[in-house]
Amino acid sequence: MTRLGFGTAPLGGLFQALADDDAHRVVEAAWSAGIRFFDTAPQYGNGLAEQRLGAVLGTKPRDQFVLATKVGRLLRAGAPPQSDTFPGAPPFNPVYDFSYDGVMRSVEESVARLGIDRIDILHIHDPDEHFAEALAGAYPALDRLRSEGTIKAVGAGMNQAEMLARFAREANFDCFLLAGRYTVLDQVGLKELLPLCVERGIAIIAGGVFNSGILADPRPGTHYNYQTAPDELVQRAARIKAVCERHGVSQKAVAIQFPLGHPAVQTVLTGCRSVDELTENIDAFQASIPPAVWEDLKAEGLVTPEAPAP
Repeated sequence: MTRLGFGTAPLGGLFQALADDDAHRVVEAAWSAGIRFFDTAPQYGNGLAEQRLGAVLGTKPRDQFVLATKVGRLLRAGAPPQSDTFPGAPPFNPVYDFSYDGVMRSVEESVARLGIDRIDILHIHDPDEHFAEALAGAYPALDRLRSEGTIKAVGAGMNQAEMLARFAREANFDCFLLAGRYTVLDQVGLKELLPLCVERGIAIIAGGVFNSGILADPRPGTHYNYQTAPDELVQRAARIKAVCERHGVSQKAVAIQFPLGHPAVQTVLTGCRSVDELTENIDAFQASIPPAVWEDLKAEGLVTPEAPAP
């Protein structure tokens, strides 16, 4: 897996609809830039992200990239919409299903949408209200697929750290996609989950490194945790930006690189909806950041002192 991965929620039209050609173009650009880890999910655009990603990756040598998708939501016509997060998505809305049979159906349907017959990583997706069912149904299904060699790794992807820590203790997971909970704005994952993952050899894929946009552009009305950000967090993100500007580095570079300082974190995911955004993210990932940036962020109480610097 490359240290910088490609997240596909924007390919599904996160917050703003995206045309097929534009989606294909940005995946091609990511490939050309050397990115070889791609993460998607049925929920992203109600299947659009999987279809668009598969249309491009299906033309690439299968042994040259790592592909992850998720289980726990089946797309069904006529199901009530869950949210308006993906405007322009087709009317196949997600239905929660963390049962053994539901997971097996989900995998079959993802393979069909992707047009790629092998998925490397399967994550249990946001089982926040369904821990028992996910552990009793989804996990055994994924464990079977792993033992048969159908997939290479079993994971869980969530926007919270606490339940991932419970999963780490209860079952044999290879990796977790931790979204937004170990960032330069929010280090709650450091409290329990990340040390536990180091202890158990569970790899962390850090997603949501911009916390839905607030760390990329800290202004009123921006998003945090997929909703409009509260003023106090906008102000905190603006203080982080001010420290970065004082040292002549972008806050995007600091946001992308920060999670990689922790030994549990193996890769960072960033979502892109345009080639320009992709190029900006790659530049930020490769930018040089003076140690004084991390020192000042800690000195001003913006980053916990325990967080290891990259």
